[in-house]
Amino acid sequence: MPSKTRNPVTARRGVSLNVILTAIVVVVAVAVIGIVLLANRSDGSGGGSNETLRPAGSHTLSQVAGDKVTVVEFLDFQCPACASFYENITKKLEQDYAGRFTFVPRNFPLQSHPLAVPAARAAEAAGKQGKYAQMYHALYDGYASWALTEDGKSTSDDLPRATARFEEFATAAGLDLDRFRADAASPEVQAIIDQGVADGTKLGVDSTPTFFINGEKFDPQGSTAGEVDRELRAAIDARLAG
Repeated sequence: MPSKTRNPVTARRGVSLNVILTAIVVVVAVAVIGIVLLANRSDGSGGGSNETLRPAGSHTLSQVAGDKVTVVEFLDFQCPACASFYENITKKLEQDYAGRFTFVPRNFPLQSHPLAVPAARAAEAAGKQGKYAQMYHALYDGYASWALTEDGKSTSDDLPRATARFEEFATAAGLDLDRFRADAASPEVQAIIDQGVADGTKLGVDSTPTFFINGEKFDPQGSTAGEVDRELRAAIDARLAG
């Protein structure tokens, strides 16, 4: 996490705290992204069955009839690299390729992120009311407000603060809040998260984010978000043209 830097909140007036924290997240996550890319290097043999990658009932952020191209992402909502991929790659990809490929997010919360499971519970609970996509976007767009400490310098473990934010997101999405709370605490929702971890582990996932395109593990060679974005788009384009 950020170190040896003066507090940006006191360095300049007139800049909102959320903007400052978000900027810190992006800078730190971009630094982390290279490490994650190295961790995701493989021999190209990684792949899995449709049932393991995309069990019945899996959420989709976009879906195309026939599923000619399906991208599956194993993610951790509190992971800085995942937040960076979202901000710099997947959010734009989702917009630019709307109606052209199927995008499936899967849970793979890491033990090093204490709020990853609660965040996944919030997303799955929203999904019970048909609002998974709204919560998915809210969790990443509002990342700094729950995933980091209030000074933006480290990973937060403040569950009450995070829970309050999740409920604010749920309210903004028009969810029944009582039902949202009950679903978030339910064994059924936890079982969905556990299944994501089990499936990812079976597929050789050991870091986040990890992507599969039409069942094949995406193994980017670039070390920057821009390079990876171009590689991912090229891989999708090739399959769309095939």
